[in-house]
Formats: sequence, C-alpha cells, structure tokens
Amino acid sequence: MASAAIFASLRRRRSPSLEAFLAPVDLKDVALVETLAALSEELIELFSGKTLPLQRKNSRSLIRKLEVFVVLLEYLRDSGSNSSLSPTASVCFKELYLLLYRSKILLDYCFHSSKLWLLLQNQSISGRFHDLNQEISTLLDVFPLNELNLSDDIMEQVELLQKQVRRSKLLIDKHDEELRLKFFALLDQFENRRIPAPVELYHFFVGRLGIREAKSFRAEIEFLEEQIYNHEGDVEPTVSVLNGFVALTRYCRFLLFGFDDDEMELGSGKRKKPKKGLITKEIADTFLTIPKDFYCPISLDLMKDPVIISTGQTYDRSSITRWMEEGHCTCPKTGQMLVHTRLVPNRALRNLILQWCTAHGMPYDPPEATDISPETFAAASASKAAIEANKATASLLIQQLANGSDRAKTIAAREIRLLAKTGRENRAYIAEAGAIPHLKQLLLCSNAVGQENSVTAMLNLSIYEKNKCRIMDEEGCLGSIVEVLRFGHTTEARENAAATLFSLSAVHEYKKRIADEDGAVEALAHLLREGTPRGKKDAVTALFNLSTHTGNCARMIESGAVTALVVALGVEGVAEEAAGALALIVRQPIGAAAVGNEEMAVAGLIGMMRCGTPRGKENAVAALLELCRSGGAAVTERVLKAPALAGLLQSLLFTGTKRARRKAASLARVFQKRESASLHYGGLGVGYAFAGNSTTDRETSFAGIFAWFEQLNGHLHGIRSFLNIFS
Repeated sequence: MASAAIFASLRRRRSPSLEAFLAPVDLKDVALVETLAALSEELIELFSGKTLPLQRKNSRSLIRKLEVFVVLLEYLRDSGSNSSLSPTASVCFKELYLLLYRSKILLDYCFHSSKLWLLLQNQSISGRFHDLNQEISTLLDVFPLNELNLSDDIMEQVELLQKQVRRSKLLIDKHDEELRLKFFALLDQFENRRIPAPVELYHFFVGRLGIREAKSFRAEIEFLEEQIYNHEGDVEPTVSVLNGFVALTRYCRFLLFGFDDDEMELGSGKRKKPKKGLITKEIADTFLTIPKDFYCPISLDLMKDPVIISTGQTYDRSSITRWMEEGHCTCPKTGQMLVHTRLVPNRALRNLILQWCTAHGMPYDPPEATDISPETFAAASASKAAIEANKATASLLIQQLANGSDRAKTIAAREIRLLAKTGRENRAYIAEAGAIPHLKQLLLCSNAVGQENSVTAMLNLSIYEKNKCRIMDEEGCLGSIVEVLRFGHTTEARENAAATLFSLSAVHEYKKRIADEDGAVEALAHLLREGTPRGKKDAVTALFNLSTHTGNCARMIESGAVTALVVALGVEGVAEEAAGALALIVRQPIGAAAVGNEEMAVAGLIGMMRCGTPRGKENAVAALLELCRSGGAAVTERVLKAPALAGLLQSLLFTGTKRARRKAASLARVFQKRESASLHYGGLGVGYAFAGNSTTDRETSFAGIFAWFEQLNGHLHGIRSFLNIFS
C-alpha cells in the first residue's frame, strides 16, 4: 500500500519510497472517487483545528484548500454522478490522489518535526507549500468540471479556490523568519566568543519557541543530530553550522534547566535506546580492516605522521625517530644502510589515511605540527561557534562533576562522554578544563550507569594524543581503569575499559606500565576467553599492542595471555590479531618456549594459514617461522610434522601478501637446512611428505618447495634482466 510506504518512511524522517507516489491505476470510477473522499476526510480529521508552532499561515491555507476538495468529493460520492468518468476526468482524479498524499506528507512532516528544524528550514518548507499551491492551480486548470454535473454552490467554491491559487505567491511568515534570523544571531555571538545572556536565551527558547523543559531540549537535540546523520552531509545549513546549533541548544538545556533529566533511570539499568547513528563509536574502529599500507612497519599501528626515509620506505615519524635514536643506521624493512637521516613527510599517504578514517567514522588526530590544508578538514571540522558553545557546556558539566549530586555527576559524565566522542577540539578542552580527575572518582562509584559513562568518557578523551599523557599522569587513574576492567558493574563498562587500555597503549612508553599494572593483563586474557564478540575484539587488540613491547613477554606468559591468544586462533573476528600477537611473543626464546608448550598452538596457526584472511595467514606463517627460529629442535620438529604445511607454504608463495611470501620462503629455508642436516647425520630421514606422511613424494617436501621457489626466482630475475637491456 502506498500509505504504508509513506508512513513507514515518515517514522524514519527520510524521503518516501517510489511506490508512495504511484497513482491507484487499478481503481475504476466509483472506487476511485470513494477512495479519494475517504483519504481527504482522513487528512482533514488529522490536521484541521491543530496549530503548528511554525508555518501556521501556510499550513492553515493548505488545509482550507483541501477542505474544498473534501466537499467536492463527498458531493460526487453521495450524488452518484461519478458512475462514468471521462478519460480526462479519471486522469485528473488520479493526479488529485497524488496531490493529497503529498499534502499529507508535508503536513505530517511539519507536525512531527522539531521546532528548531522547522525554523532552520523555514524558507525551504515555505517553498514546498507554494509548490503544492501551484500543483492545485494546474490541476484545476485542466480539470473537466463541466463534465461532473456539480451543483451551483459546489461549482462556486471550486471556482473561488481556482482564483485564489492562481493569485497565490510564495509566503514566508515574517514572524518565523524573524525567529530564524535571531537563532543565527545567537550562534553568531558564540562565533565571536560572546556568550549570550541567560535572560536572552530564556526569552528565545522558552518564551518565543515554547521549549519549556529539559526533555523537550533533549528531543530537539536528537532531532537535529538525526538530520545530520540521515542526510549524510548533504544538508542545508551545512553540517558544521548544524553542529553549532546542536552545541548551542545543548548549552541552553543545561544552563536553563540544570541537571534534572526525566529520561534517565539512574541505577535501574533502563535507559532510552539510542537511535542508530547517534550512539558513540568509541571502539567501532577496532572492527574495521585497515588497509595494510596505512600501518607503520615498526609499530604495526595506524600511521599518524607518515614520513619517507632515504631508502624510499614509509614509517610513522615517532617510530622511525625512536629507531634512529637507538643508534640504528639501517632501514628496518629492507636492511639497507641509510644515506641520510632526513625525514620527508608523505603527504599523499597522510591525506589518504585521513580520507579513509573520515569515511569509516574512525578518529584520526594527526600531530599539531603537520601541515594538512584547511580544505581537507572542511567537511568534518566543527565551526568556531560549536567549539565555543561546547566549551561553555563543558565548563557547566565539570562544575557538576566537582560539586553536584550523585545524579548530577552521572548526567554530567554522560554528556562529557557524548561531547568527547567527536572532534579533537572537544577532547582537548574537556581535559584542559580538568575533567579527568573528576571522571577518575566516578570510575569506582557504586552506580552502574555512572561508572559506564565515566569509563567511556575516559576512552573518548584518550583518543586525543595529549590526553593519553594526562590520563597516565593522573595518580591512580590507570589502576582505576584496570579495576573497571576486572570488576566493572556492566559488560559495556568492562569492554570500554579494555578499549581504553588499547588506546593508551598506542604510546610505546606506556605499554610496559600498563602490563605491569596489577591484574591488567590477566583481566584482558579473561575477557578474550569469556567476553562477548566485541569484548574479545577489545581485549585482543589491547594484548596485541602490549605484545609489541619486548619487555612485556614474561608478563604475557605468567598472566595466561599466551594461552588465551592460542585459544583465540580458532575464534572468528579475533584470530588475525591473536596470530599477530603470538608472532611478536615468539621472537624471544621464553616466548617461543611458552607458545611451543601450548598443545594447540601449531595446529591453530596451521588452521589460520589454511582459512584465515590474507593478513591472518601472514601473521600465522610469521609466528611459525619465529617459533622454529627461537623454540628449539623439539618445537621445530613438531612444526615440521604438521599435516599439509608444505602445501600451504606453496600456496602462500603463489598467493600470499609480499610479507607472507617472504616469511614462507624463509620457513622453507629453515626446513631445507633441517632436511640437509638429517641426511648428513642420518637422523630424521630425507624430508616429510605431509599429504600422506610418505617420504617418496618429493614435490611436497620442503627441499622440493624451496628448489621450486629458487627456480621461480631465477626465472623472474632473468626476465627483469632481459627487460633492463631494452629499458
């Protein structure tokens, strides 16, 4: 049904589907008129006598015009003069059907939209009312009224309507337009760093717009945010201006009505379910597959300031700088000697990373000194007015965190959580204003909602690089986050605590401190074993980061993290990161020994090579290679005897990533040496044939694979030499 399609779309406040605008072609004369009469009567019943806060004149005018059609259609239905319509009349009635539905959509939109949105769209919506007037005029001009045998009084009303719509002009209500301009003037004051007086704000929002309670303010804010999300940036005013109005309205909500919130049941766990698109995306980025070229080869983290060194390789500035300061004179990736130590910014890659992060909703905070052009951030950055309004709101919220009641503190933590979910400016000044010490106090509170909001706010703040230092330097803050991870009241609180540790561990110097914090690694390992899919993802990414610090290997073993990572090799969604963490741990002899002692480690890595993602296979073969290099003869023999390993290596040499092919070739070399030694000393015999444990199948031996690989490389080298002759 067309009506169902329209109203379903109205609930989402999106444009109706195409079927909503299809005329009822299957209805004949009598049924068509009866349908139109019922529709017009329903429309008048819904909207007649109701008053809109805005667009009053346009809506009343449209309803009066529709009342004339009701009279016309009721007359035709009751008189029986519609038993046989001409083709022209039938087409006109079907056009009237569409016109009535478009009128219904527009009126319903106006009655169910927020006051502030109607105000901002005043001119656009006035134009839509004018368009409907034009359509009515056109329809009446071609309508064969003489064929309908109308009574004189009905004909007189229709002709009068026809004259009115012919003379109608675009009507923009002066009162509504004055309010719209005042709204922009208030925003302009924030733009110029002048906070309007409370009396002025009260008069505008409460006195003139009739927004008289905190709940109404919340509804206005959510509606504006929903428009930003639904229109996906294609909206007028622009997203940055709309963000300014959202910030202004949020500030007024707390300034005028304090911290009484009817929508939140504190302590009950019953909260209003957030709309899709409005919920925070604190850890959504951990579920995305980041392009491998965006990772730093040293830290394996997303590069924030990619630079090119003399060998042409790209690294994150902080990682390669630390590498050079430690006395290294070679390229970490190629091993070539560095001709010079000059670092050249890779602007093209940095802009690609920024565009990818923006498209996927991931936070990306490049260092302040980088020279990204203002145009790059134009679509995503907040306006000055939004920044100033949010600063004013943050000051009110932090005052409540410091001195408010338990209820007010919980509400303030929630609002700080929402403020800090987007924009480096928000995260910066919230922390600068002193929010972190007060949020720390809430981390261990007995109220589940307060704890969840405070730890999530801490997570959002930690995304900004400078705030990591503030959090780690705050006495007892790291310990409190770990306490939430271990004993948090809700699953979401524990998961967000793990995500906070992941965020903080992006700084190399903090990885050891986090691992040494009592119970931190144990809690992450427990979450990886027992958590929800999202919790497992948070835990494994945090453990991966901690594994990149060589000093954490012993803690990873004694805390049970190695066992948890081995088990995670068989868990979809976290296996790739688990294999990567194990590949780092087995680089050290004690790590290789610990992984080698895990009964399912080799089988899990082999399974990853068989069924994993390209990066998962890469991590798995890297882990097996390091395991053989550092784990000793017994572990090497276990890997050597693993079923189908030779075939998997051969497959990787064909189809794997560049790093996977390199690791697979190195692993084949390890086993070639092993087989050669066995021949020389009369030990294990000449190779293992993994498909059927037969020593006769030379094609699946490691020596055979390696010989094949060397032959392939020789052919490729010959081709390159041949091409160089003619280049």
